[in-house]
Amino acid sequence: MNRAREPLKLKPNLKQLIAPAAVGLILFLLFQVFPSTNSDSTEMASPNIISKEQARQAASSFAQEFLQFTAAKTDDTLVTYQSKSELYGYLAKEKRLSEYNKTYEAKYPYDVYRVRFSKPGGGDALNVDVHMQNSGIVGFSYDYARSSYDRIELNKGDVQRQMLLVVEDGMSLAEKQALAEPWLQRAGYDLSHLELVTREGEPQLRYVDPDSKIGDSRLEHRFTFEQGKLRSYEPSFSVPAAHSAYVNKQTQDATLLTLAGYGLFTLILGILAIVYSVKTRAYTSFKRGLFLSALLFVIQMLNTYNLIPVFKSEGMSQTGILGMMIFYAVYSLIFSALLYFSLVGGSGLWLKEDGLNPWPRAKEPGYGHYVMDSMKLGYMWAFILLGVQSIIFVVLGLTLNTWSTTDATQSPYNMLYPWLFPLMAWLAGISEEAVYRLFGIKMLKKIVRNTFVASLITSIIWALGHTLYPIYPVISRPIELVIIGLLFSYIFLKYGYLAAMFSHVIFNSILMGISLILLKDTSNLLMGAFYMVLPAMVAYAIYRFNPTKKEKPYVTTPPHEVP
Repeated sequence: MNRAREPLKLKPNLKQLIAPAAVGLILFLLFQVFPSTNSDSTEMASPNIISKEQARQAASSFAQEFLQFTAAKTDDTLVTYQSKSELYGYLAKEKRLSEYNKTYEAKYPYDVYRVRFSKPGGGDALNVDVHMQNSGIVGFSYDYARSSYDRIELNKGDVQRQMLLVVEDGMSLAEKQALAEPWLQRAGYDLSHLELVTREGEPQLRYVDPDSKIGDSRLEHRFTFEQGKLRSYEPSFSVPAAHSAYVNKQTQDATLLTLAGYGLFTLILGILAIVYSVKTRAYTSFKRGLFLSALLFVIQMLNTYNLIPVFKSEGMSQTGILGMMIFYAVYSLIFSALLYFSLVGGSGLWLKEDGLNPWPRAKEPGYGHYVMDSMKLGYMWAFILLGVQSIIFVVLGLTLNTWSTTDATQSPYNMLYPWLFPLMAWLAGISEEAVYRLFGIKMLKKIVRNTFVASLITSIIWALGHTLYPIYPVISRPIELVIIGLLFSYIFLKYGYLAAMFSHVIFNSILMGISLILLKDTSNLLMGAFYMVLPAMVAYAIYRFNPTKKEKPYVTTPPHEVP
């Protein structure tokens, strides 16, 4: 890190980093990229994904031919990606994904396109689930006008059971079977080979295929009813109750860790950042950080807009979506303020107490070269970090049996414009390195009087903010990110904020760019590659158009000492 009264210059020692960076990149490719292209280990059992338009056409033909459902105009049809994350998680945990993909996935997928048709003028809606590789119809459900099913699903146990019986309007078991069995026959099942599980007086209807099972999971045919009519049909493998209970308990623990470990302490850091922005105002400038804070707000709002299909798939009205946008606008303003005061207070603290210049000004001589060197360091360290992450994943898998599942709410398939997704890499890199490294390390060092302990504490706080990712046990992600966070801390302490920020942005851009490339269409492939080189393009643009290219001795003088 540069001292305030020395020329602005980095000593990146890139030659020493080439070998570990190359090793890191190779490990990343071997353990993360290449396995993700293997059909036995990916979320999709086949790399050939149909388009949303093909899914819409298949669902439309099915709705008209078998359900006599006349939809509104095509523009009102919503196509989203849906995933049975609990089933996928169970298969991943038990290491049975490969077996399932070879035996059952072609007919009973865990990932589908859900095509939602609405009646002209509103009213009833129909959801048709379509296989994402072979266009087969997997299941369907109605959302009847003035339906109370959404409220019923919020209840549990006997209350839910009684409410379901009321909604069914007194249907007998025989009446339910009469509506369900034609669908089973149409699907090619011999009813004598299926076991009827539901009894008279119980809600819904469930058949089990005793010949189709994997581990403790069995194939079930589930039917629901409403007001004397068939509401839904879904053939799917069950999830063992023990697995569901485990996931629910882990999710509760993750929520607690996120709120208490991450949310509370990040709030405290934010308050302290405001305090020390004022206390160190003679050593910093309140004009600094305005651009980056505004950029963070724009990226966050673009990401929220990009998730509108997710909001619609959850049944939100236009008013509900507007309310969600307003909520995220307020949240983004708060988070932008946290970034702003962390930048101002952090740079002021380092200059006042240690005479260090972790975040140089653009007008300082040599700034263009400094940014270029920070970017080069960023790529080297990003490759190293990807290799370290790959090793951590292997170790966690061997020791904690770490496994992950799907999350449709964060999938590029559910975004208006998937190519906007990697912009989140810039949001994370800019904000998190400012809050937890630039400000956090110095602030904690004032309390604990030890740089390593301060770095460890801020890394733990940062890591706990990632526990709600669908990775189990939930402690797995914090373990990984505490190690990664300590490495980001080392980069920051040695080279400064820009090098740490570029390392973080490039690290995330590569991971997010890969997710675009795996969508396997030309436009997303090109955009994925573009985001991987975007940090280099940004750095070069700053270097090329920076008016102070020549390196000259520069002394950072506190504003109150300027003659």
